[in-house]
Amino acid sequence: MMQALKGSLVALVTPMEEGGDVDYNSLEKLVDWHIQEGTNGIVSVGTTGESATLDVEEHLNVIKHTVEYVNSRIPVIAGTGANSTSEAIDLTEESKKLGADYALLVTPYYNKPNQNGLINHYTKLADEVDIPQILYNVPSRTACDLLPSSVKVLSEHNNIIGIKEAIGSEERINELIEISSENKNFLLFSGDDPTFLSLLEKGGDGVISVAANVVPNDISRICSFVVEGRNSEAIILDKKLSNLYELLFIESNPIPVKWMIYKMGLIKNSIRSPLLELDTKYQENTINEMLKLELL
Repeated sequence: MMQALKGSLVALVTPMEEGGDVDYNSLEKLVDWHIQEGTNGIVSVGTTGESATLDVEEHLNVIKHTVEYVNSRIPVIAGTGANSTSEAIDLTEESKKLGADYALLVTPYYNKPNQNGLINHYTKLADEVDIPQILYNVPSRTACDLLPSSVKVLSEHNNIIGIKEAIGSEERINELIEISSENKNFLLFSGDDPTFLSLLEKGGDGVISVAANVVPNDISRICSFVVEGRNSEAIILDKKLSNLYELLFIESNPIPVKWMIYKMGLIKNSIRSPLLELDTKYQENTINEMLKLELL
């Protein structure tokens, strides 16, 4: 039985040893912590999980380890997007075999396909691999924008069950809300922490969150408050986190989030080249905000 997907889904970082190898002990501790803190699902090796710098074997090993360790306690969404359609098919197929519940597929980056190319890419994936698939649009990183008109076409495919949308504009959210209200089976997740509350208030299903790596309980509670109609409490809590949201993107994600979790003592201070640890000029502000939020 497929587990329902709602609420706070963490775009989980991939913890690493100081030499750069994947740190599976810390990964297990993070999984347990997220489940205790109320996270509703884990995205394994999405873009925040450094999918761009893990090789294919590592990528699949992290998904395998996460699926086995989670052991059906909450859903696992495997990040299996690629800028090659055939590679994305292979990663998605393998992740299905490994027991992932869902696949999250970032738009092909760098190649800049047009809308027909994107529809073709995602349709092939959905035809080839029988696993529930979530589209992921993040043009600021991919140089490619999956437009709502294309999403509407794709939403009609049985295996395409939702989208993670990282454009936080009201216009974009409204267009996607319309698609998901016409097709009740099509789920809408925010991929933009600063605006996710607005998407939830309009009827979205949840958030795939970077901030949930640092404040899992708060993000989960904001989602619950909206479901319970306690919007004023959701707004107060969301406002409290607004500086944190900003700091999480002061340098390329996942630089700030990994540094924060390292400071919290949950992982070692390691990130894959060409990314480096958080620039010293941002560290003091970040520490001050974390102290204010009682994270240290």
